[in-house]
Amino acid sequence: MTHALHRASVVADAHNDLLIAAAARPPHRSAEFFRRRWLPQLRDGGVRLQVLPVFIGDRFRPDGALRETLRMIECAHVIAEGNADAVRLCLDGADIDAALGEDRIALVLALESAPGVDANVELFSTLHRLGVRIASIAHWGRTPLADGSGEDATGSRLTGAGVAALAQMERRGIIFDVSHLGAAGVAHVLELATRPVMATHSSARALRDHHRNLTDEQIRGIAATGGTVCVNFLPEFLAAHPAEATLDVLVDHVLHITDIAGADRVGLGPDFIQEVNDDITPPCCEDSYEYDWALPGLEGPRGLPLVTEALHGRGVPEATLRAILGGNLLDLFRKELGRPA
Repeated sequence: MTHALHRASVVADAHNDLLIAAAARPPHRSAEFFRRRWLPQLRDGGVRLQVLPVFIGDRFRPDGALRETLRMIECAHVIAEGNADAVRLCLDGADIDAALGEDRIALVLALESAPGVDANVELFSTLHRLGVRIASIAHWGRTPLADGSGEDATGSRLTGAGVAALAQMERRGIIFDVSHLGAAGVAHVLELATRPVMATHSSARALRDHHRNLTDEQIRGIAATGGTVCVNFLPEFLAAHPAEATLDVLVDHVLHITDIAGADRVGLGPDFIQEVNDDITPPCCEDSYEYDWALPGLEGPRGLPLVTEALHGRGVPEATLRAILGGNLLDLFRKELGRPA
């Protein structure tokens, strides 16, 4: 029953860093790599709507950040053009509906921390023209726009450029993403926002006291804008000891956020980095770090039916389950993507 329900749902993933892996290949190979390595996974996992974040590693910052941002955006376009029978890069809700109607996976471009923009917020208009429809303005540390959650001790709100960036995004129809933003910055955004904001990959701080997670107050604030909180699957953000993170604990986070935000304000933002890391890590270096990248069985999109099964096993009604799996994110994107103020 749960398998059929999963397949009948619009499953949406608000954060998969697969562009990092695709862009690590020569440009002429990126479309084929996606088709061989990632398309089967997305299909097997039932993913119908996939957000593709553009994340720029430290080695490209600051001087190469904009160049690498453009290179990754180009990679997304090449993937879409080279797999036009299977995916579509979407600019608005109509594009998404068209992709779904043609049994293609709807792809949506996002910026994660936007290091190539820095204080030049007019570039959000340029990036919008290139297809970007979601953006955050900080990662772990400090940017010219705001502080990331790793700098929470500063108590910093958005800079003047950060305030201008929010306004520019709202004018252009780019959804503001608060994942990774520092607590004072989130509060500032919620004070200023006139359009829905979202968290693409954040879990519940009430269950795991980590600065990357959202407090109940923040969750309520995001929901009040009409936005969506998409739950992160990484063990570090689910339990104090990653070894204690399980599928049941993940479901606890989903249900807690559902209780706080409402059943129409929750989605999934898995942050599937394990398989991305496998794609870009040389064999010589596999054991050079210690980190729990994934829950067992949820190393990549192929495991998403396990989440459906677990939520169903906890008594989540079918309508609510379909909303969490992707219906809520689809509704948000239909209303907000690319819609100018």
